[in-house]
Amino acid sequence: MNHSPVKYTDRLRRVLDLAIEEMNRNNQKSIRLEHILISFFEEKTGALAEISLKVGVDLESLRSIHFPNDEETTIYHEQLQTTLTAGVQTVLEQAEKYMHRYNQIMINEGHVLKALLNDPMINSIFTEQQKQLLLNLGTTARDMITHLADYNLPRDAHTQQIRKAMKSDSDHLLSFIEKEFSSEWMRTIESGMQDEHPSIFIAIDDAEKIIGFAAYDVYQHKKCYFGPMGVAKRNRVKGIGYSLLHHCLKDMKEIGYEYAIIGGAGPMEFYEKACDAVVIPKKW
Repeated sequence: MNHSPVKYTDRLRRVLDLAIEEMNRNNQKSIRLEHILISFFEEKTGALAEISLKVGVDLESLRSIHFPNDEETTIYHEQLQTTLTAGVQTVLEQAEKYMHRYNQIMINEGHVLKALLNDPMINSIFTEQQKQLLLNLGTTARDMITHLADYNLPRDAHTQQIRKAMKSDSDHLLSFIEKEFSSEWMRTIESGMQDEHPSIFIAIDDAEKIIGFAAYDVYQHKKCYFGPMGVAKRNRVKGIGYSLLHHCLKDMKEIGYEYAIIGGAGPMEFYEKACDAVVIPKKW
């Protein structure tokens, strides 16, 4: 595995800290697969809150299951400053691969949960219905909602790089989206650019090149619907996505929308922090 530092989302870091607590509670020397599993049911924020409510697993029952000992091979994890079993190391390696596959730059709880359920021992604990619930609730993009009634554009939503897209931007914008993201997103934005006044913002660098975009009311022309949004990978974690989001929300508030739906949010924790968005519960 590449041992260069990887970034974890805050929620995943809390999950891993809970796993360390579980390890210490049991007087064990390494984080084991069951510690990671139990910590997903103990972390009750965001989409993980639904897991403990809907999957129907008793933590004490999980703790009483006999897991084969895989501590013969252990690895010291520099970032966590603790020892992992080989099974946990494999899960984290697979989670990192998921992160890259989805063109993301931080490992989140969904990546780890999906990798964890690939382990035969963990997989055998759950029924098919429970596994499907875990995957659907904890590893997939979710719709979110934020209230706009009292919304104000934050002072740190920088404006110097952000502006409304113009018809003359169309070719460059569509080319950027197809190259950096997907043909599906490109077609969605292409449709939105046909409007007389496109509800699309772009971020540009000092050379006037497009490095990000965000839109609302363009996906299937759904009203109150924010997205898609994307920032070139090399320009992420610089506040550009945050600023694009808030310029769209400001527009949506001025139109008179009471709420904004954030469709298929992958980085849910970003939206929780950026605009107090919450996950819309699923019905099962």
